[in-house]
Amino acid sequence: MMDFLHHILAFDAESPLLFTQFYFWAFFALVYALFAFIMESPLLSKSKVKSRLHLRNVYLLFVSWFFYYKTSGLFLLILAFVTFSDWVIAQQIRNAQTKDYGLRITKYKIPVATVLLALSVVIDLGLLAYFKYAYFFTNMLNDLFGTGFRVFDIFAYIGNGFSEAGRFSVDTIVLPVGISFYIFQVISYTADVYRGRIQPVKNILDFGFYVSFFPQLVAGPIVRAEEFIPQLYKPFRLSRRLFGLAVFWILNGLAKKIIMSDYLAVNIIDRVFDNPLLFSGFENLFALFAYSLQVYADFSGYTDVAIGVAMLMGFYLPKNFDSPYKSRNPQEFWRRWHMSLGRWLKTYLYIPLGGNRRIGFGTYFWWALIALVSAALTGWWWLLIPFTLLIAGVAVAHRRIVHGKWSNGKLLYSNLNSFITQVLGGLWHGASWNFIIWGGINGIGMIANKIWREMNWHVRFGSMTVLTLTLAMLDWRYNLPVWRLFAVWAGIVWTGTLIRYIWWLVTRDKLRITNYELKITNALADAWAIAQTFTFITFTRLFFRSSSNLDPATANEVAWATAKNMVNQIGGAWNNAIIPAFLWEFRWVVAMFVAGMVIHWLPADWKRRYRLRFASMPLWLMVIAVCLAILVIYQFVTADMQPFIYFQF
Repeated sequence: MMDFLHHILAFDAESPLLFTQFYFWAFFALVYALFAFIMESPLLSKSKVKSRLHLRNVYLLFVSWFFYYKTSGLFLLILAFVTFSDWVIAQQIRNAQTKDYGLRITKYKIPVATVLLALSVVIDLGLLAYFKYAYFFTNMLNDLFGTGFRVFDIFAYIGNGFSEAGRFSVDTIVLPVGISFYIFQVISYTADVYRGRIQPVKNILDFGFYVSFFPQLVAGPIVRAEEFIPQLYKPFRLSRRLFGLAVFWILNGLAKKIIMSDYLAVNIIDRVFDNPLLFSGFENLFALFAYSLQVYADFSGYTDVAIGVAMLMGFYLPKNFDSPYKSRNPQEFWRRWHMSLGRWLKTYLYIPLGGNRRIGFGTYFWWALIALVSAALTGWWWLLIPFTLLIAGVAVAHRRIVHGKWSNGKLLYSNLNSFITQVLGGLWHGASWNFIIWGGINGIGMIANKIWREMNWHVRFGSMTVLTLTLAMLDWRYNLPVWRLFAVWAGIVWTGTLIRYIWWLVTRDKLRITNYELKITNALADAWAIAQTFTFITFTRLFFRSSSNLDPATANEVAWATAKNMVNQIGGAWNNAIIPAFLWEFRWVVAMFVAGMVIHWLPADWKRRYRLRFASMPLWLMVIAVCLAILVIYQFVTADMQPFIYFQF
């Protein structure tokens, strides 16, 4: 019995609590039974609603802490520390603002609240940088200056002082699960208190519950305080339809993860990315497109389960995905993908940089830093010349805008600040240059699309023709797979641009276009835009996937080699005879990919209708449907359970 209890209660790095394991659902069943007792038991006074809600919050706080302990062990102490520090600092920020405290430095008076906010951000981002980017910065310093610095885990060193010597290794730094998510949550809370958007939470236990709510703790969505904290004090409500919707979201998420994501990963994606040179160009390309579906099914599947579990307890998490592969341009994609992170970056990074209204010191600082670091690490110091010219050109353009001599300020400011946001968003995902490249390519794609939409059709067709010819000549001159890949892609885009340009020439002088012509034209244009956006996003995934699931000490080297090998295979000569054999041999994998994309592209109204129909089923029929769904889902469970992709972030 003691061994059994130890297995249940103790931390085991090999068996964390995952939504895809029976252990989690047994855990949740016990948690929910006691939760129901707290919320509905006649033994507790119905008149003391606040006391009942406080008991519920405290109970779920300790449940969440146990959940995180089972996932991350003693890293629970880091979670507890940031909870305490931000709760205290937020209280002091409000006190300082109420009493108008300030620190006088020479003739300037700096508000104490501002100093406290800076302290909170430094503590939170300092912890995040230490755990997540120690290897990255250490390798960067060693490459720049030829030093031999090594990472040192100060927390393991301190832990060894309180335990038997050598229990914790000081030579490696392990990333706590979910630290990127809960760090961003506490920063948003302190910043919103500073801005006056919310009042500080008076009870630290209530605040701790907000930070550590277990369904979304380790992989999001990132829940802002103003969205969640008011729910702590609202009476519990779970209607029959909401119960049905919660069950639907849980089953939907498990199906996405186990049936689609894991099946694609095990049967094709992991094999190709582990050894891209063993597979043909077509197989590499298919694996890349399949990975785009996998990462969506995996991450949105986790979010669906989190939303459903939270809903069963009367809490509502924000929507995190909105069919992102229906997007017609990169900007729309990032409004539909990982929406909670996008809102966070917009609110706490993009807008403070100036958004589309201005540029300031922060914009110039980040562009200069990106230029310097890129030149230093590549050894291509000539990169500083175009970057310097770019920054100088921006300064001149900004001056002309300020003096009213140029009216395109919003486009310039938006492009500059959104690029910085995308690069830093890429860095948030991981300490690898491939993640930075991934973020930078997405930023360039957004800028290019904005500029493209500002062009008239003569300029669009002309610029696309010049680009396509340039890439074709580079391919002919250097005969490298990367140039061939770009040239083929440019040729496809040029063909579509030519067709749309001809249509524009034919119809621009027509006095009237019929509704039928307009409907068909818009549908074809949307389909073409969605296909091109999906292709572009999929190409960027090459750098994202190459950097995933890697030891931070070797991430940069391995990730770059994987990305380069896949580009060489996709852009190299294809053996077309392999394609029919691959399609037959992997017919179920191909069928799964096609089915996943078809379901993804179904109209939103259709999806809403079948969700509501499921939620409105008679309870006996819902039980049968759930049993059948679980039976089907677990036919796809692999011997080696695949972790959620975003756990590593």
